[in-house]
Amino acid sequence: MQLRPHQEQAIKAMLRNTKGQIIVPTGGGKTMCMIDDAMNEFSRSYVNKTIVVVAPRILLANQLSSEFLEFITNVDVAHVHSGETHHFSTTKTDELEKWYHNSTKNILIFTTYHSLHKIQESLDIEVDTIYFDESHNAVQKNFIEAVEHFSMYAERSYFFTATPKHSLTPLKVGMNDTDIFGRVICQVPAPKLVKQGYILPPKVEVYKTRILEKDELVADRDNEQMIDAIDNLDKDKVLICAKSTKQIVALVSQTDFVKQLAVRGYSYMFITSKTGAVIDGEKVDRETFFDTLNEWGRNDKKFVVLHHSILSEGINVNGLEAVLFMRSMDYIGISQTIGRVIRKGNADKVFGLVCIPVYSKVGISTARKVEAVVDTIFNKGQAATSVVTR
Repeated sequence: MQLRPHQEQAIKAMLRNTKGQIIVPTGGGKTMCMIDDAMNEFSRSYVNKTIVVVAPRILLANQLSSEFLEFITNVDVAHVHSGETHHFSTTKTDELEKWYHNSTKNILIFTTYHSLHKIQESLDIEVDTIYFDESHNAVQKNFIEAVEHFSMYAERSYFFTATPKHSLTPLKVGMNDTDIFGRVICQVPAPKLVKQGYILPPKVEVYKTRILEKDELVADRDNEQMIDAIDNLDKDKVLICAKSTKQIVALVSQTDFVKQLAVRGYSYMFITSKTGAVIDGEKVDRETFFDTLNEWGRNDKKFVVLHHSILSEGINVNGLEAVLFMRSMDYIGISQTIGRVIRKGNADKVFGLVCIPVYSKVGISTARKVEAVVDTIFNKGQAATSVVTR
């Protein structure tokens, strides 16, 4: 495995510290840091080790599992969440404990923040190392008890994020609580990764569009906005952050959006928790959706992918060239979404394009937030830290 200098820096920090935060910009390859550390842990010990990987979504837990197992073999693997997987999977503590006791190898367990307490309740399981991916999620009220438990009782615990979440109130926990999250043991500034050629800088474009006319359907105006934006972007692979599932369904079913895309040579795909995954009008399973998305990202296919929130965080998608914001987000959501389009692509891609349509006062606050996030991360070289104040 060929590691980048900043990844080696993170791994050395993990060797020196049994707990801590690793702040790496989106697209910086934090998963490879986890994988290399896990390989080292398994190879260093004469006794079998148990490593837990925590993700914010089932989708991401499955993706992390696939990435880990590209490099790590001869281990027993369990998934502790309610999603589908090819591996042993359960959310029942008795089944998990039985599987654990029957294991004769090193163990990898993939779970979500939502299901982490199931491992906590499996009292026989001794966790040696735990990786919290997208760890800004760990501060949520429903998750913090299990997170704190493993922070205290696992031999080693590491918190990976590009977007730390702090708290200035004793009523809510933030990642500035070093008793739980440890201190920042490695922080990689985005300008350094841009300079070294590992990620691309974003380019923000704000353009004015018209307001809704009397008796005009919202879907028709949205359709016009998006098609105009796609024409102006002049990019082959576009991510659209829609306001809602309702907006996506209305676009596809009530307007000529699909026809207009086809005229321009674009396929389309969308995924939401309510509709599931759809490619060019055909419903598919999630595995097919993401396999197709990554395949199209690697080849010369022209496509538009729409979502509300599922693709914002953590999911590795190849080749996306531009993102169109049709809704507002918090700083974490904006930073994570920009991260989807700053990954290296073909030789012609020199930046990730970020587009925000503005009409009347709508969209102005989103544009200002996006510009502030870009300034913080890519000009000042800081993490896009959000702060809870009440």
